[in-house]
Amino acid sequence: MGIEKGILRRTQLLLGDTAMDRIGQARVIIFGVGGVGSWCAESLVRSGVRHLTIVDSDRVCITNINRQLMATVETVGQVKVAALRARLLTINPTAEIEARQEIFSEETADRFDLGSYDYIIDAIDSLKDKVLLIEMACRTEACFFSSMGAALKMDPTRVRVAEFWRVEGCPLARALRHRFKRLKRRPARKFLCVYSDELLENKGHNATCGTEHCMCPKAKQGPGDAALLNHEWCSSKAQINGSMMHITAIFGLTIAGLVLQDLVRE
Repeated sequence: MGIEKGILRRTQLLLGDTAMDRIGQARVIIFGVGGVGSWCAESLVRSGVRHLTIVDSDRVCITNINRQLMATVETVGQVKVAALRARLLTINPTAEIEARQEIFSEETADRFDLGSYDYIIDAIDSLKDKVLLIEMACRTEACFFSSMGAALKMDPTRVRVAEFWRVEGCPLARALRHRFKRLKRRPARKFLCVYSDELLENKGHNATCGTEHCMCPKAKQGPGDAALLNHEWCSSKAQINGSMMHITAIFGLTIAGLVLQDLVRE
């Protein structure tokens, strides 16, 4: 553990040995390692989290490079969780990073032992799957944090944290609450969300990247093989919205901060 002590020296100086022990023992799972989840993962590992599971079904698309941590021209086409795991192990080679290339859904939910984690982080886009994860996570004893929509935003000063039912100005939070009301169900407990009340409009046109590196099944150029590549979600979304790293990263880093604050408070 000599190398790990050196890596975490400045964190230990601020937080002390007891807090560092708690951080090192915590078990964390992140669902979705795109523009929000990837930065959350890096922050946690740089801060001393050693037991981390990352879940995402996609491969790196060239359009991810503007905002996702592990997305570079060298990693286009690679499995996202594998590329991120490789990156995280260059930060702390002693960390235990489990990479699962899976979708969290009704069909796969039973494969995840959510009760075995101390922290569950939701950074997924699908409304239906997000509702399911919220319901299941809130039935565990794990601390749960959720990211609301980070697209169509530019102002970093408008990123906020609030309890789910108190989030204001976020279309995704509104849609989630509407879905719960329609289902006549509520999450079993309260939980904090990261969100922004800013809502801009796309000014560009919506299309595939149009390069030989395109991962989308609908692409006219590039591999475009969904069965082979576990395609980027953009090919199946009804609407693609623009997003930028300085916002998505703030969302992810804020969630990491909430996890670390909770661990330090204990």
